[in-house]
Amino acid sequence: MDLVHLLREVTLQLDLAGGEFAAHNGLHPTDLRALIALLDAARAGEELTAGRLGARLGLNSAGTTALVDRLERLGHLRRVRDTRDRRRVLLVVDPRAVALGQSFFGPLIARTLALLDTFDPGERAAIRRFLTGVRDATAGTQET
Repeated sequence: MDLVHLLREVTLQLDLAGGEFAAHNGLHPTDLRALIALLDAARAGEELTAGRLGARLGLNSAGTTALVDRLERLGHLRRVRDTRDRRRVLLVVDPRAVALGQSFFGPLIARTLALLDTFDPGERAAIRRFLTGVRDATAGTQET
């Protein structure tokens, strides 16, 4: 149970950091989760529409529209017509939002990467397997 409690503490610290970033930049915590979801999707080569973003965040249509409108108004994302299907509107994080996030979270990411460099490949594989398992177990709780 020690590792479970430690993971809970890490989760709490990351949540507090995210809350501090959100508050400092006039964002709601859901705004930050949306930006992270959009950045993760882009990194995976996946395009997100408002509907798919809302589904990922567990928001209804009205809540998703309000969220996207707010982030667009703040200059953090843009709605872009899909070049393959002009009926679809894709959500794209603005580079200024990426830079804002990097300015805040960059030092934490750098410290985390430096820590990971102290582990050998086998240890990193075990960490990846553990975190992937926890992610998958957590995703399973949302389905019940």
